[in-house]
Amino acid sequence: MADHDVVVVGGGGAGLRAAIAIAQTHPRLNVAIVSKVYPMRSHTASAEGGAAAVIATGDTQDEHAYDTISGSDWLADQDAVEAFVAEAPRELRTVEHWGCPWSRRSDGEIAVRAFGGMQKMRTWFAADKTGFHLLHTLFQTSLRYEQLTRYDEWYVTRLLVDENRVHGVVGIELATGRIEAVTGRAVVLCTGGCGRVYPFTTNGNIKTGDGMALAYLAGAPLKDMEFVQYHPTGLPFTGILITEAARAEGGWLLNKDGYRYLQDYDLGTPCPTPVLRSMELGPRDRLSQAFVHEQRKGRTVDTRYGPVVHLDLRHLGTAVIDSKLPFVRELCLRYERIDPVHELIPVRPVQHYMMGGVHTDLDGATGIPGLYAAGEVACVSINGANRLGSNSLPELLVFGRRAGLAAAEFASAAATRPGRAIETQVADERRRLERDLLARRDGRERIADIRTEMQHTIQDCAGIYRDSESLVAGADKLQQLRERFGKATIEDTCRTFNTELVAALELGFMLDVAETIVACALRREESRGAHQRTDFPDRDDARFLAHSLVVRDSSGLPRVDYLPVTLTRWPPGERIYGR
Repeated sequence: MADHDVVVVGGGGAGLRAAIAIAQTHPRLNVAIVSKVYPMRSHTASAEGGAAAVIATGDTQDEHAYDTISGSDWLADQDAVEAFVAEAPRELRTVEHWGCPWSRRSDGEIAVRAFGGMQKMRTWFAADKTGFHLLHTLFQTSLRYEQLTRYDEWYVTRLLVDENRVHGVVGIELATGRIEAVTGRAVVLCTGGCGRVYPFTTNGNIKTGDGMALAYLAGAPLKDMEFVQYHPTGLPFTGILITEAARAEGGWLLNKDGYRYLQDYDLGTPCPTPVLRSMELGPRDRLSQAFVHEQRKGRTVDTRYGPVVHLDLRHLGTAVIDSKLPFVRELCLRYERIDPVHELIPVRPVQHYMMGGVHTDLDGATGIPGLYAAGEVACVSINGANRLGSNSLPELLVFGRRAGLAAAEFASAAATRPGRAIETQVADERRRLERDLLARRDGRERIADIRTEMQHTIQDCAGIYRDSESLVAGADKLQQLRERFGKATIEDTCRTFNTELVAALELGFMLDVAETIVACALRREESRGAHQRTDFPDRDDARFLAHSLVVRDSSGLPRVDYLPVTLTRWPPGERIYGR
């Protein structure tokens, strides 16, 4: 049993930022970073387009706040948004000083680009590999601090909670199969999202909702789980993201007739600035919904991987594409064998991001003392019903730092160490893993089959559009899959890198998360942002200007309640987008 002051679960952007903040401000504290993968393989590396923060002359933090709140369909907590927009510029400057190579204008100043839903150009970028460069910078910076101990390729299976306080985690060292506790006086969850609950997603295979499920099973509420963001431009079959930066630089979306169909919809950017009134820079929820309408009108292109429209970058020219969108060209050449300099890119909406997550306050604190969360696993909430592109990278920096500092303060004040009850929990978890999973040989179900059915169930009932009938059917199906999961077999007897065991553990977590998504979507009888109910097409502020909070009841089923949205200076209004 390894003992530390703070345990950070997740080695991506939020986790590294939290760990660095602790090391800088509380150098006597010992910090564990427990990561499912080597940190540079974390999903932060896949973020392409950029990071939003006010820097340009003529832009203001109030305008950034308003864009974020309006884009959230007024479900964001405005005190959190105000803190976020105030701290984001400092965080981006900080990582610049640590070595992040932001793209620059010819005069040497930081370059910014337009992004969907933003009324001003405020998105910092490093070509179209922003997340990779940001993660690289954070990882290299973390190497300076000897008090950070990394547990790379360890998979966390349980939070240790006793007397309503967290005391660490239990994890499996994937290389050996060794099951051990990593204890601490505070834990920070930074495990990212849960996109692999869906069959077609931009998310890598590691994004299975582990942190959300860990918190949920430990008794912490999840918030706003019904709000699932689709990105309008994913490559068919693979789901690989074609960044919003492609449209920010002037790309067009065309239907099968070569027509810029978005001009027929209430889309665009909420501002009078002509250069930013491009239809393609509408918010992601509305662009994805417009695709569905085009499909229903028979205006999409049928392919073996489903209906698509086309993203046209040809008019941008080789110089712009190679300087500002080199990764887009590389992805298209490698995975579609097309060159966007000369050819159209087939795209379709793809699950991309979770607005919901572990319920936290502004400092990342959850409902369990000593447990904190930051990044996509958390819901603070600045994203509400729809996240604006380029807000997620500064979010993980701002709230990663806040959560790290708060966890350090808590750990410094907490004198107690794990007792006999925690030792019992560790033994129980070791027995569960070894007896109930590793020794399970005679099951009649296969993990892959259950996972596939779960993914298609959640896609069918809680996709871009939902209704009561499909959600009720989806909830029933998930219960059936839960029962079948208890009869699944694990044939691999090896302890070294037992990927079948990991797949089983991930599936258990994904079923938990999927149930919360469906339960929250069924209870919210309105349409708001990324949650669109065909049987309740209007937004209903009287009943649902509130966050959903879901906890696991004594029978193991999700129970949904509501928490008021925090309003400060911006009363709810219509999301009006010009053309």
